[in-house]
Amino acid sequence: MIKPLRKAVLPVAGLGTRFLPATKAMAKEMLPVVDKPLIQYAVEEARAAGIEQFCMVTGRGKTALVEHFDIAYELEVTLKERGKHDVLRSLQSTQLPPGAIAAVRQQEPMGLGHAIWCARAFIGDDPFVILLPDDLVLSDVPCTKQLADAYYETGGCVVAVTEVPREHTNRYGILDVAYDDGKLVEVAGLVEKPKPEVAPSNLSIIGRYVLMPQVLDFLSRMERGAGNEVQLTDAMAKLIGLVPFHGLRYEGRRFDCGDKVGFLEAQLAFALKRPDLAPAVRQFLRHYVSEAAETVA
Repeated sequence: MIKPLRKAVLPVAGLGTRFLPATKAMAKEMLPVVDKPLIQYAVEEARAAGIEQFCMVTGRGKTALVEHFDIAYELEVTLKERGKHDVLRSLQSTQLPPGAIAAVRQQEPMGLGHAIWCARAFIGDDPFVILLPDDLVLSDVPCTKQLADAYYETGGCVVAVTEVPREHTNRYGILDVAYDDGKLVEVAGLVEKPKPEVAPSNLSIIGRYVLMPQVLDFLSRMERGAGNEVQLTDAMAKLIGLVPFHGLRYEGRRFDCGDKVGFLEAQLAFALKRPDLAPAVRQFLRHYVSEAAETVA
């Protein structure tokens, strides 16, 4: 029997050094894309897949991530008094039901695998979703919903995958493919950040996972991998053969919002999807493109 997906873990303990000084006093996951912080996109995507409970693996100075999903009584009263009902409705998506969100601390930066292990009490014996808020996916069907649909068909683990240039395989967890029907991939193995010349494929895992709780058994061994960190990919690889394991070529476009250029590109892509913003954005883009062309000429 396939157990329902109800839990999500969001590892958000990183320091955000690539965005300093903006992230000196603010969690990088609170950086906005258009008018919503990255963490809100992740939570909304998970809720669209039926997720009901959330665990944030945080670090020092990251209390705002949890507070963002609380009720802001003073703000709501002020908006009501001023008749700003449209703005008030926009806050509804930031509110989670009582008891739906928890936070645990990752006191030391020991890798993604260690961060997930920190949420072991929350996960218990249930299948769970992992969302890395830095990875933002623009799609008609939310990426996590696509993974959940695949999970209910196959059972076991399902990870979102995309093709990367072979020379970039040393940046990602890479799949060793047993079978590939063009959308769903049966996974024979996983390798964390392999050199291009030895990479088994160019199919990379992005920051969306459906995992079985057995992965915690392997994470608990605290075995160090690439970068001398506890690697989630290494623990997942040990599940292959024990449970079904698939990669899903998801529909949509992924933006690496942990990178400045990726973050800027996401701003434009998401703004262009907004009917209220797209005309003005297209207009100023035409201006800058024309200006750039004149500079080159």
